[in-house]
Amino acid sequence: MMREPLIFVGTCDLAGLVRGKGFPASELPRRLKKGVGLTHSNIMMSPFGPIYDTPFGTEGDLMLVPDPSTRVEVEFDDSAAERFYLADIMTTDEQHWECCPRHFLRRALAALNELDKATGLTLLAAFEQEFVYTGVEDRPGATYALDAYRRQGDFGESYMAALRAAGLTPDSFLPEYGARQYEVTIEPARGLRAADEAVIQREMARAVAHRLGHRAIFAPILDPAGVGNGTHIHFSLRDGADRPVFFDPARPYRLSPVGEHFVAGILHHLPLLTAVTAPSAVSYYRLRPNRWAPTWANIAVQDRGASIRVCPIFADGGAAEFNVEYRVADAAASPYLALGALVWAGVDGIRQRRSLPARPERNFWDMSEAEREAAGIRPLPRSLDEALDGLAASSAAREWFGDTFFDVYLRFKRAELKVIDGLSEAATCARYTEIY
Repeated sequence: MMREPLIFVGTCDLAGLVRGKGFPASELPRRLKKGVGLTHSNIMMSPFGPIYDTPFGTEGDLMLVPDPSTRVEVEFDDSAAERFYLADIMTTDEQHWECCPRHFLRRALAALNELDKATGLTLLAAFEQEFVYTGVEDRPGATYALDAYRRQGDFGESYMAALRAAGLTPDSFLPEYGARQYEVTIEPARGLRAADEAVIQREMARAVAHRLGHRAIFAPILDPAGVGNGTHIHFSLRDGADRPVFFDPARPYRLSPVGEHFVAGILHHLPLLTAVTAPSAVSYYRLRPNRWAPTWANIAVQDRGASIRVCPIFADGGAAEFNVEYRVADAAASPYLALGALVWAGVDGIRQRRSLPARPERNFWDMSEAEREAAGIRPLPRSLDEALDGLAASSAAREWFGDTFFDVYLRFKRAELKVIDGLSEAATCARYTEIY
């Protein structure tokens, strides 16, 4: 049977899903300039598929224009190759559309760069992603076990090869804490590329699992009584000469002044950030006590229960290795929106010269809830609805998004919540597990 190669071009949208269109590979030169057509309401496609609510109606035209730097072409034996590009949503007069998730991050990075006109600031980031692989049987004692590593068969090695063929640099592959759960990390990348690679990383897992007859499930949690899948974002700052500027071993939390301001901005805005970084109903089933997931808006050194974790430096890694980890995120979020929100909050922290609180005199986990609140440590939202209310009340977040995109995002997420209203937690988990 004859076949003609096809190429897909898409964006990771408000639902955290890659959607777009395909075209014959022979048309690529033209499509790199003009992209493929899109309507404004395409951005309102829910995780479940239908457009439940849209301010745009049926009118208008946009272009989904591929970025050549995001080209992915990965061959698979006895199967069609993965050929796709990630794209910007543009207007028909070739301007970035105000509701484009990728451009949301690009604008944040530009704002960060402009803070220091002498040298500029850039972001170095990597996404640490957890998922459930259905091609392995759950057995007692499999947590971090060589047995669980062994029984995934060809998946891990095929996945590493696919990541490398897609232009990424794999760092680790391991069995995780949950049932049939694995984690993959990649080397950090700069700026927009970090989010592009997070999208590609997810899609390569799905692509490899699909060709093996299984699924890689990135849903935030599959069982309300189980262990969740987190997407932890590691980040630091570099100057225009690519020198690390985050680290100062003599200061609290080992953060330089600019590092402290940046992280303090994230901590200040953290409860409302969850509406963007943990943006599904089931995200908040994961963010519950005793699940190795954050429940308070706090910062701590080398504590995986904290929302913001100051990471260790191993051996002689030094300033270049030093980074901070944001742990209140999952794969229901578009990496462009999640990383963009962190950068915008960090930019605010630098502009306002925000500072971090002193480290608590007592161990955080020995403190009562009343003691934590008395120390100014706030609980995270307990639901997406609560998080959206916090986001809606933020004039700063409205400025980050812009009026139109801000209202679009809130409308989109509230429509999503209406669809699952009345479902049990188990049924809600099942809905998201089918999708992610």
